[in-house]
Amino acid sequence: MIDPRLLRDEPDRVRAAQAKRGLSDEVVDTALAADTARRRAIAEFEAKRAEQKELGKLIPKASPEEKQELLARTKSLAADVKAAEVAQALAETDWRDALMAIPNIAADEAPAGGEDDYTVLEHVGTPVEHDFEPRDHVELGRLLGAIDLERGAKVSGSRFYFLTGVGAQLELALVNMAMDQAREAGFTQVVAPSLVKPRAMEGTGFLGQAADDVYRIEGQDMYLVGTSEVAMAAYHSDEILDLGGEPRRYAAFSPCFRKEAGSHGKDTRGIIRVHWFDKVEMFVYTTVDQAEAEHQRLLAWEKEFLDKLELAYRVIDTAAGDLGLSAIRKFDCEAWIPTQGRYRELTSTSNCTEFQSRRLDIRVRTPEGTRPAATLNGTLCAVPRTIVAILETHQQADGSVRVPKALQPYMGGLEVLEPVV
Repeated sequence: MIDPRLLRDEPDRVRAAQAKRGLSDEVVDTALAADTARRRAIAEFEAKRAEQKELGKLIPKASPEEKQELLARTKSLAADVKAAEVAQALAETDWRDALMAIPNIAADEAPAGGEDDYTVLEHVGTPVEHDFEPRDHVELGRLLGAIDLERGAKVSGSRFYFLTGVGAQLELALVNMAMDQAREAGFTQVVAPSLVKPRAMEGTGFLGQAADDVYRIEGQDMYLVGTSEVAMAAYHSDEILDLGGEPRRYAAFSPCFRKEAGSHGKDTRGIIRVHWFDKVEMFVYTTVDQAEAEHQRLLAWEKEFLDKLELAYRVIDTAAGDLGLSAIRKFDCEAWIPTQGRYRELTSTSNCTEFQSRRLDIRVRTPEGTRPAATLNGTLCAVPRTIVAILETHQQADGSVRVPKALQPYMGGLEVLEPVV
């Protein structure tokens, strides 16, 4: 959540941030009113409690007649104290709920607007132009015996799939290459759980605007994550970290699950938009003053990975209205998909500053004392879309697919994927 002092001292800045995201500023007024009510409730409880303590001091010194009167007053006051305590707890809950409803303050550099208002920062590589009619990844996956959509739908329903043969080999190769790159860059490798408690989901902002896209396990107070960012953010909840001046970096592999709510009719063909996929996610704890530089480093690592795959891509600065609840700024790397004639998101990296750590009570030691940590995340490899980009970019006229040179050692030296159908 945002710093409460920012709301109290600069409410107009918070209102302007809401407008930049295209959201109502009603939540700001609600939170300010809740804060006023909370402080009033605290004052009333403390006044009643102080009066109760003073009465308690008078009773031992009172005469028998006065003592009976004081005891009667104490009994009545105890009920008032209890009521004031309940009122304070309710006011605290209302205040916290109101504050949690306010998104992080978008960076000044982030473009204003919604999903289509991004800024293109750079283009890397030249989109491939095949001298034949290119096949899409669905047809290539069938020819190569790599992707089985029909049986995926039969077993699990729409937007599910099997990766078979070289398809499964591609996934394992991509995950291992991503993990090796992360380890060499100083990341601690992690295999993270895909089931988490509500606090982890709420703490990372995924029970706010994104709640409709989250799978909840019926009969249990557990959720399936849409990204290992959730588990890794909660990994150090309720802890004070001693970073020693260096960011603490993790690279986590996990299956991810998304309802894809609101995507009816979009990307119904193939494995671009699916309900389950595997992903390697970078997650970083650092200090706020280092967060912006770390954000650029995460973007550089994502670009390095895409360069190894010999893909053409562009980097966009996501508009404020498309940042999600937690981020102040987000960069997306979008790869060129030949049969669609457009760029599609493969990776993203977000700077969440103190927003998640305030919710999850994660602090870092600094020379000035303990402070909420800054958290950042970045996708290194979302497997299905990366496979789509590789197959469509590196396909050849006969339906075979050239394996990028950097990936070949992870494919057992295989240089070309040959059709089996």
